[in-house]
Amino acid sequence: MTYKFFWICLVSLFLSACQTTSTIENHNAADLIELPEDSEAVILETDSLESDSEQIGFIDTVPTVQSNINETIEPSSNPVNEPIVANMPPLPPEDLWVRIRAGYQLDLDIDRPRLSSQVRWFSTHPSYLDRVSKRGERYLYYIVGELEKAGIPTEIALLPIVESGFDPFGYSHGRASGPWQFIPSTGQIYGLDQTWWYDGRRDIIGSTQAAVAYLTRLHKMFDGNWLHALASYNSGEGTVMRAIRKNKKAGLPTDFWSLDLPKETRAYVPKLIALAKIIKNPEQYNYTTHFIANKPYFDVINIGGQIDLAQAADMAEVSIDEVYLLNPGFNQWATSPDGPHRLLMPVSKAKQFRTKLAEIPAKERVTWVRYTVKAGDNLLLVAKQHNTTVNVLQDVNKISSTMIRVGQELMIPVAGNKIESYTLSSHQRLLAKQSRAPTSNRMKINYTVSPGDSLWLIANKYDTDSKTLARWNNMGLGDPLIPGKKLVVWLQQKQAKNSTRSVMKKVVYTIRSGESLAVVANKFKVSLNDIKDWNPKVSSQKYVQPGDKVTLLVNVVGG
Repeated sequence: MTYKFFWICLVSLFLSACQTTSTIENHNAADLIELPEDSEAVILETDSLESDSEQIGFIDTVPTVQSNINETIEPSSNPVNEPIVANMPPLPPEDLWVRIRAGYQLDLDIDRPRLSSQVRWFSTHPSYLDRVSKRGERYLYYIVGELEKAGIPTEIALLPIVESGFDPFGYSHGRASGPWQFIPSTGQIYGLDQTWWYDGRRDIIGSTQAAVAYLTRLHKMFDGNWLHALASYNSGEGTVMRAIRKNKKAGLPTDFWSLDLPKETRAYVPKLIALAKIIKNPEQYNYTTHFIANKPYFDVINIGGQIDLAQAADMAEVSIDEVYLLNPGFNQWATSPDGPHRLLMPVSKAKQFRTKLAEIPAKERVTWVRYTVKAGDNLLLVAKQHNTTVNVLQDVNKISSTMIRVGQELMIPVAGNKIESYTLSSHQRLLAKQSRAPTSNRMKINYTVSPGDSLWLIANKYDTDSKTLARWNNMGLGDPLIPGKKLVVWLQQKQAKNSTRSVMKKVVYTIRSGESLAVVANKFKVSLNDIKDWNPKVSSQKYVQPGDKVTLLVNVVGG
């Protein structure tokens, strides 16, 4: 056991950026300028035009499911002057924030410019605090309970606000994912599987338990210093250890505030402390916390196998979006055939769901189609056509190789509803992200990845940067670029193109009788490939028809 623990620690030390998440571009509060300790703290929001941190997202439009089961112990009905039984257990607070405050352990009486600037930002953005609190309403009761069991300060229940803005689908350019923002390697160390069907880094139960385990180990590693542990959660224990050794060698203090750490980490810990200070005494900051009931929001239900998420939603009489928000680890239209075989459902819907689940045989919980292999088919092509994987087809049809023959019949699990109705599946989230214009003066083009492409090459071609291109496509900078992958690029309408006198305008052109896309390309002096990229629906047709409309980006000045 000691030998195994040694190797786990050794591997962890090589993860130089364990949790690169403080600047999640989609949902975190704006980054702040880092200033010397003796200078006046000034707030500066970065990437203000393209950051989504202050924008309402789709998940903010999904209402929570109100429980009709009163889980809170009711106050005594005895008159005020009537004695209460001495051994009666104390009543739990009705508001979860009261319980969170009671479990505080960190020293919040700190006066540092870095902290003051964060307090100022959060306290002047109450709508942001309301929004992330409402997002966290589904998860906070469970998270607080797990922290209390582990003896961890309950201030750390606020860490997902710093990490992801309590967005379970949050994904950073550093490839960190989920409410606790685990990168792939750290997630794997803590047992968070990442497959086509399922990403444990987004699973509420799995990721919370992993975060508790990781924070507990870091706390022990740094001899009970929570600020060092939190800094390590963000930038890696190796980074913090090196900073401590450097200060020791120079005869300098080794407290968090004195360490030479990455800019992101120097702001990361103050963000958490700032949030804790505001939640501890909201009146001082003219803020009123959003009420969160101190009772379970969800129940954990053993489903025993795979189930279509739309069918599960119908059985529980909740929206498909509610099912995804409680079970964000599932990427596709159904739970993973390999597990975990559990679903979280609102407490008020759990009994009804269990009853209906027991009435439906396992083979009817997923829709099946019988497919006859045609000439030219291969297993990968069939899998893509039916939104599944080769492994699933092999497992279901007891195929040991990828070889299939013409006329062979395959049983294939398919979505029971239209694929577009699974709005928070991985594919639909990507389409929604790619359809959202960063600003009003941009035009979207579709780009197909070619062999040898990289984010840098594509970004350079379209006069942008890799980080921005990755954000437009909900990617991490280290994500693989597979030939054939579809990316979107948002071009400025006045983008220079081969001439300093170019002015680009968006033109919607109606195809006339006898015209082809090649004719239109020649007419407007643009390339045929560009027209196809700009108009994927039209270009997917075998022939264009009179009356079809195509969008063009035309240089109206240059020759």
